[in-house]
Amino acid sequence: MKVTVLDDYFDTVRTLDCFAKLKGHDVTIWNDHVQDVDKLADRLTDTEALVLIRERTHIRTPLLERLPKLKLISQRSVFPHIDIDTCSRLGIVVASSQHADTPSYATAELTWGLVLAAARMIPQQVISLKSGHWQFGVGSTVRGKTFGIYGYGRIGAVVAGYAKAFGMNVLVWAREPAMAKARADGYDTAPSKAAFFEQCDFISLHMRLVDATRGIVTAEDLARMKPSATLVNTSRAGLIEPNALVNALGSGRPGFAAVDVFETEPLRDTADPLLNLDNVVATPHIGYVSRDEYELQFTDIFDQILCFAAGEPINVVNPDVLSHRRQ
Repeated sequence: MKVTVLDDYFDTVRTLDCFAKLKGHDVTIWNDHVQDVDKLADRLTDTEALVLIRERTHIRTPLLERLPKLKLISQRSVFPHIDIDTCSRLGIVVASSQHADTPSYATAELTWGLVLAAARMIPQQVISLKSGHWQFGVGSTVRGKTFGIYGYGRIGAVVAGYAKAFGMNVLVWAREPAMAKARADGYDTAPSKAAFFEQCDFISLHMRLVDATRGIVTAEDLARMKPSATLVNTSRAGLIEPNALVNALGSGRPGFAAVDVFETEPLRDTADPLLNLDNVVATPHIGYVSRDEYELQFTDIFDQILCFAAGEPINVVNPDVLSHRRQ
């Protein structure tokens, strides 16, 4: 099959051990990011299997209708960036294992890195030292503080374990089935959403971005947080009501934020408010960007291609397409 990989920024995919799975297939890898429909249509004109790295490129109807040879889109995460109904109409299979077998330990680890970086003001201290100014200010420790997990899924449960290991009190807010799981794991749950935001010293978001969770963290929620509290988001920017976080930080509740995700990605606007606040630690959506995580992700992605080529598609998210999929 003619396979195309988009948005492999550092040309990493071909260096992975699992890349050998595609031996015998015609593979093209693009290292830049393009969203222009005309350019993408030109690049993908002969593509039969399209590999996506998370949600870096939006695959919408105007593009899909110009790709008559496309048979399969293979990825490993959720798919708000793909017009699934259009894929089904055109006979294109969308395959995604959605981390069904394991949490993203890479994302959990980065979450904890951001927690410590924000608490001890590590980026600011580094900049201060390199600028010849010695210490920047006084940070805080995490031991004995209350760490809030909003959304107790696979990653949230791992982060809760890190917080416990650091001597923190873990408090969970989520849907009731998830809170029941948290209680079974030995963690406290909040009596209400309002109490959760009021009591926590750190709150970390761990939910998928779907219609039901978009904007689930409101300006009112943030206003309940302590002036000394930190909001951490390594999930999706859309979980927070638009502009609410910047406004809240300007008002002093919460006092700090650590974010790995943005409304527009890749974010190259140096004037973006979040990048210009001293009380924000920001990283460029690198939660899942580690060589170990890539091996896990692309093993699944390439297996989906191999199974499709063998006539036995797996992890199909639009199963209604199977009766008329492109051959």
